[in-house]
Amino acid sequence: MSLPLPAAAFAAYGGRTVGEQLVARHAALVKRIAYHLLGRLPESVQAEDLIQAGMVGLLEAARNYEMGHNASFETFAGIRIRGAMLDEVRRQDWTPRSVHRRAREIAAAIHTVEAREGRAARDQEIADALALSLAEYYHAVADSRGQRVLSLEALDEAEGIYERLAVDAPGVEEGWESAARQQRLATAIHELPERERLVMALYYDEEFNLREIGQILGVTESRVCQIHGQALHRLRARLSHWSDGSS
Repeated sequence: MSLPLPAAAFAAYGGRTVGEQLVARHAALVKRIAYHLLGRLPESVQAEDLIQAGMVGLLEAARNYEMGHNASFETFAGIRIRGAMLDEVRRQDWTPRSVHRRAREIAAAIHTVEAREGRAARDQEIADALALSLAEYYHAVADSRGQRVLSLEALDEAEGIYERLAVDAPGVEEGWESAARQQRLATAIHELPERERLVMALYYDEEFNLREIGQILGVTESRVCQIHGQALHRLRARLSHWSDGSS
């Protein structure tokens, strides 16, 4: 891990020499983050696009890094590289509008069923609320999984809440809001149905891919995709007040 470099060094070289050294030393970090993200994004997203955006993030990090940050350059740059990649995916928005619309409809159906029943909505109940067959519902969930993965990635861009607060140094109110959202997400994940919670843990914490999770659970990869997608829709339904800006 790189040691923090004095701000005076940037001033002495106009930010060039030190910045170039930082970029050269951490170029491999861009590829590592790109391929880590790639497995969680729609298949249409290309590694080259992520790497190009990540290099811009690395250059910006090298230009703006100062010793005053309570983090190493690698931590500082990693957050900005990842953020630049996610910004590029959002900007391109490979997901068709129909998929975004269906994702909102699924989340709304889950919310309606759970408010009515007072428990986790079952697959058939959600399908019925959408006037879809169970097969059609599973197909819609699989189609929209990539879009929802991106949303969850965007929500949890840093490796941890404390790292993000240390690097970005927000005001007290902003810091509390971020910590509260992180805690609410953790609680919502904990309250997922057991199988959905397990898939989320294996996918995000253990970083298994869908095929590996299927082998662990004894189900097909497509079934894991459905479970994972439904978990993300359920989270959106339960945390929908974040999307409209309410507290």
